[in-house]
Amino acid sequence: MTVVVGLPVALNGREGPAAISVRAYAERLERVISPVPVVLADERMSTVVATRRLSERGVRGRRQRAVVDQAAAVEILQGWLDAQRRRN
Repeated sequence: MTVVVGLPVALNGREGPAAISVRAYAERLERVISPVPVVLADERMSTVVATRRLSERGVRGRRQRAVVDQAAAVEILQGWLDAQRRRN
């Protein structure tokens, strides 16, 4: 088992205050749930992709705003899983 945490990296690849906070959170989480590893996954464009996919499925407006973060989390996890599969 592994916990995947989205890392908010700017489009230019830089890490700002939000990324620093997420890194600190992931470190605290890893200490609490050890020996389960916590990994950080670049979440650039996850919200954009999630919004596009929801729109393609006909989910718009208020309904979309209610679920876009959940859909973005799915994109982050799927991206991480795909990367793991390519490595193996």
